[in-house]
Amino acid sequence: MRIQELIDEANALPVEGRALVVESLLRSLNPTESAIDEQWAAVAENRLAELESGQVTPVPGKQVFSRIRSRLNK
Repeated sequence: MRIQELIDEANALPVEGRALVVESLLRSLNPTESAIDEQWAAVAENRLAELESGQVTPVPGKQVFSRIRSRLNK
């Protein structure tokens, strides 16, 4: 089967099917590594605990991006 035929068939799928094909193809290009995923999960859990304990104060996303834009525009 030629590549264009595969693309045409994929485009004919319902949205859910196309999403599954895309997810599968992306995963094949960038396979997950469980050790790295576990480390990211640990970081996320630690950050959540810091937020819940009040150890850190969250900053709204709009404010963060505003600060970044200000720094880049200098």
